[in-house]
Amino acid sequence: MAAKLDCVTCGACCLNPDENRAEGYLWYLEVRDTKLLDKPLLVKKHVVYDPDGVPHLRLDPAGRCVALLGKIGQRVRCTIYELRPKGCRMLEAGEPRCLQARRERGIDK
Repeated sequence: MAAKLDCVTCGACCLNPDENRAEGYLWYLEVRDTKLLDKPLLVKKHVVYDPDGVPHLRLDPAGRCVALLGKIGQRVRCTIYELRPKGCRMLEAGEPRCLQARRERGIDK
């Protein structure tokens, strides 16, 4: 199934999951194991710190990662792709979290 899915046309996983939003969890994905944190200008634009000082990817008011450009389900790109956090790198097309994100965003009914 993963061969049929194209992350460049999707981007559903780059939004705060419904479960997080329902629980009021504003922090999306921890920024770890990436050189992004070594780039002060990118940190200022793309990273936010939770009350405990843990860095997370910044979300826009709609719950979408600010590093994502384009229209979900049609054509997207990550502006920090080479520096994206480990959590982004670990998600694979077609795995259960991917499919859930696609359903939540109305890409798959």
